[in-house]
Amino acid sequence: MTVDGGFTAFISLGSNIGDKAMYCRMGIAGLAADRRTVITGRSPFYRTEPVDYTDQEWFVNAVVRIHTLLDPFALLTLIGAIERGAGRDRTGVRFGPRTLDMDILFFDDRIIDTPELTVPHPRMHKRRFVLQPLCDIDPAIVHPVFRRHVRYLLDHLDDEGQEIFPYDDPGGAPLP
Repeated sequence: MTVDGGFTAFISLGSNIGDKAMYCRMGIAGLAADRRTVITGRSPFYRTEPVDYTDQEWFVNAVVRIHTLLDPFALLTLIGAIERGAGRDRTGVRFGPRTLDMDILFFDDRIIDTPELTVPHPRMHKRRFVLQPLCDIDPAIVHPVFRRHVRYLLDHLDDEGQEIFPYDDPGGAPLP
């Protein structure tokens, strides 16, 4: 696919079941395998403390920037298929353990608020495990609701209960 036309989106990935990094790599590979989507940036992986529901394993998290010909709802459908392919089970506790969680953080500078999709992601500005990897890719992205750079949001984040460490993925193959 060429990069003419289309949209830029940022997708977060996270896992805290089994081979967490492998599940995140599966998510990235799933995006890269779709002929309508090209990975144009990727953060390092991070080992992160759970937020909201804290009685669970720590996560591995990352963010990718993509160029896509998909509209936001088609991208959401693709992400759902990738999650299901990784064994995602949505019947458990909200914010609980999962093999793979993928969320659309930004879709160009659009603001979308429907029952199926909210963009920008409604809790991203409160999450170090999202803001740090976003800043690794592009700290100057402007949140279209708060009208602040993501670096500003990260620098003004309440740190309590949000530890994050670089994750060395020794078994990881090169990613797209």
